[in-house]
Amino acid sequence: MSFTLALVGRPNVGKSTLFNRLVGRRLALVDDQPGVTRDLREGEARLGDLRFTVIDTAGLEEAKDESLQGRMRRLTERAVEMADICLFMLDARAGVTPADEVFAEILRRKSAHVLLAANKAESNASDAGVLEAYALGLGEPIRISAEHGEGMADLHAALMPLADGFAERAEAEAPETDIALDETGEAAAPVPEKPLQVAVVGRPNAGKSTLINKIIGEDRLLTGPEAGITRDAISLPVEWNGTKMRLFDTAGMRKKARVQEKLEKLSVSDGLRAVKFAEVVVVLLDVEIPFEQQDLRIADLAEREGRAVVVAVNKWDLEDEKQGKLAELKEAFDRLLPQLRGAPLITVSAKTGRGLDRLHDAIVRAAEVWNRRVPTAKLNLWLAGMLEAHPPPAPGGRRIKLRYMTQVKTRPPAFVAMASFPEKLPDSYKRYLINGLRDDFDMPGTPIRLTFRSQSDKNPYKDRKKSTPSRLRKHQGKGRADER
Repeated sequence: MSFTLALVGRPNVGKSTLFNRLVGRRLALVDDQPGVTRDLREGEARLGDLRFTVIDTAGLEEAKDESLQGRMRRLTERAVEMADICLFMLDARAGVTPADEVFAEILRRKSAHVLLAANKAESNASDAGVLEAYALGLGEPIRISAEHGEGMADLHAALMPLADGFAERAEAEAPETDIALDETGEAAAPVPEKPLQVAVVGRPNAGKSTLINKIIGEDRLLTGPEAGITRDAISLPVEWNGTKMRLFDTAGMRKKARVQEKLEKLSVSDGLRAVKFAEVVVVLLDVEIPFEQQDLRIADLAEREGRAVVVAVNKWDLEDEKQGKLAELKEAFDRLLPQLRGAPLITVSAKTGRGLDRLHDAIVRAAEVWNRRVPTAKLNLWLAGMLEAHPPPAPGGRRIKLRYMTQVKTRPPAFVAMASFPEKLPDSYKRYLINGLRDDFDMPGTPIRLTFRSQSDKNPYKDRKKSTPSRLRKHQGKGRADER
């Protein structure tokens, strides 16, 4: 998906009808009475050759209190801030209302890209409303009919130039992952010079925003004692100790069962997207309650996404028994996260700045390990030693043979081994090889992908018809003639 499009406007202007048409299914309820849509609904939209995410929002109300309408309005405003493009929809038959003028002013302040659409414009009765829409100062209105599918080509033409820009942005910001190596494993596709992308993730109130403020040296992000202040993933470019980085501050991730509010669901999903766009993920723990279930899930998510992981324990200045606590943390880390064995565990204080230099070095080191390449010659010498020290099992009396191994990708390191009967190789032996790769080639903590492929043992002469040498054929023919 190249960009996100939010459909906004007064109640009953046809937002849900357009949403259903763009996603190609009746996902949103549609009715003549206003106010049917209350929550935000996302869908994968298709418009010609464009593929994007569309958000159906509740109708903009003028209420600002704690009533249902007021909460719906705040949720819609939040969607406007998160979306790349907003499509402000009017009812062309009703014309421009005072509420439309108020909401147009809100969109000018909150959204960088606003398109104006005059819906229900399939008849001549809507001409006057379309002309009135020019007065809003949002550009030329796009005449559409969401119910009948008219004007979709004009909407496509308006979105196309903006979509190209967002596609270029996504390509520029996306991390280079799964870089293929050549057959020798000694050369890789060049990686463009980009800032190192680092996402700081963790549970609410772990101190993520405070940590980033300390790194950049200013109170750029809102902080406080309340949990859940950060709502969306915010990226900040910074040069930290001579290293160019882009830091992603994410919303705190609670257990899925506790995430009830729609706004919090959007915040958590935004944080998950930040993990996918990062190269190094810093999992920030609270020293008072480290390695809770949600911390483990977050670290496991980063490992499954193939990202380098650094574990940082915050609020270290509040700990009195530092040596005993550090030993306890290391023991819990090795026991609870074996898939990240050897990953750096750094103690920091976001409030005082203690340990930030060690955190920087750990991030840079994790990125280097994530890019590590092992020459094929060294890899196969190592494999021979591993096989001699601990041969593969022999299920059914037939020993599994490992003949050859090579590295096929970096970011993260990925290896392929040729084996007979790879489907019978147990997971324990795979872990034995992965742990050996970590220890012998200095790749602590980084995700390692190891795949086994079958190498045919087929005899090339097996299917040939048995033939008798010519001299034997003559001898056999002579014998048969004597018998006659």
